[in-house]
Amino acid sequence: MQGDDHGVLRMTPEAMRRLARKATEALIDRADGLSDERPWDGDFREVLAGRLAAPPPERGKPAEEVLDQALRDVLPYAARLDHPRFFGFVPSAPTWPGVVADYLAAGFNINSCTWLMSSGTGQLELVVVDWMRSWIGYPETAGGLLTSGGSGASVEALVAAREAAGHPERPAVYMSDQSHSALKRAALIAGVRREHIRLVPSGDDFRMDMAELRRYVADDRADGLRPIAVCANAGTAGTGAIDPLAPMSDFCEREGVWLHVDAAYGGFALVTEGGKELLDGIERADSIGMDAHKWLFQPYEAGALMVKDVKHLENAFGIANDVLQDTVWGANHPNFADRGLQLSRAARALKIWMSVQTFGMAAIRAAVEKGLELARRAEAYIEANPILELMTPVSLGIVCFRVNPGDGRDEESLDDVNRIVLARVFWDDLAFFSSTSLKGVFSLRMCIINHTTTWEDVRTTLDLVARLGREALAGE
Repeated sequence: MQGDDHGVLRMTPEAMRRLARKATEALIDRADGLSDERPWDGDFREVLAGRLAAPPPERGKPAEEVLDQALRDVLPYAARLDHPRFFGFVPSAPTWPGVVADYLAAGFNINSCTWLMSSGTGQLELVVVDWMRSWIGYPETAGGLLTSGGSGASVEALVAAREAAGHPERPAVYMSDQSHSALKRAALIAGVRREHIRLVPSGDDFRMDMAELRRYVADDRADGLRPIAVCANAGTAGTGAIDPLAPMSDFCEREGVWLHVDAAYGGFALVTEGGKELLDGIERADSIGMDAHKWLFQPYEAGALMVKDVKHLENAFGIANDVLQDTVWGANHPNFADRGLQLSRAARALKIWMSVQTFGMAAIRAAVEKGLELARRAEAYIEANPILELMTPVSLGIVCFRVNPGDGRDEESLDDVNRIVLARVFWDDLAFFSSTSLKGVFSLRMCIINHTTTWEDVRTTLDLVARLGREALAGE
């Protein structure tokens, strides 16, 4: 039924089936033909507004016609983050059980806020959070919750850190100059003045300089500030660099400062033996943010915040509410609304649980290891190519490189060449990757974590860069 009858917002079961069937077929067709599509498509606002900007209709249209327009004029104009040759930023390649789980959670209209509202998904969240606890190596006191992503997890972590420090009047927070902007925003939301958010310099390896951290903290204490948190990186978005987690843990324990680890990108490397070695010391952090919609292959939104002592979250966020007084049923059970900033919460655990149950950890572990291996192969391939230069050793799944024939060209000239290459790749049908600035040097950047990506995808993309690079150099 369409919206012709005033006040009627229902469809017949058969109409529901037709619409759902058509949507499902569209999704399956998209997934099946994805590698033949462009990794990115978009259009200018004026063009899209001409198709979509209109007042809301008084009378509805057939639902399948509306779906057709969405499939034609809306959904294609986006980054295809799950494309096997989408290497930009930190991509996301969800599994089909995860997609179906989100469909089910929306259809069941779950609000996973309290035990009373949804004990089933509440229990699933406890299960998934405990899986993460075991992967990290946290003690039994640890716990957490699933969040919208790394930004939400960072806010909740720093609010907990502020609470644990006694809510000082002049707090200060420390992070690397390589840290994600989400951490800076989280510190502001947690009540830290902009001028008291310290960006600690990183070394040539893009890891936080411990001597500089010690100096910053000592100077701030002398000036009457109260350090409440140090934020470490377990895989920066720029280079994949991992801060010195064990020395930072030693320092924070001595100083009585909360250590938060931003592992939004790299955290799920922990499911592999190699990842555990790379992230050694992470289990000593007070809190850790991780994104399952990155390297655990889930649809957005699927972040997580893990805290070594879950009571810190409950102390910071647990608030009695008269309107919710009837949730006393199950009050002796975990209510995730008392662990974070959201009351209305999607059932995020369902997709993780369904994916792991469907494929098993051996397959998921192999998919993560594949990303690590492809990045290492890309590193070797770049080092063997006479026109490409590796900018920093590969860390986790990120590869930073540039076109550089080694013929003595100045940095400005090389930057221009690589910007031309990036622009041409941007409009090319083959691949998509992004760029970064490494200590002021323009660099091309590939993030290789998609479980559908093959070595052929990586190699042909690097060959494309080399070819475009030669053309750009010849055209100077």
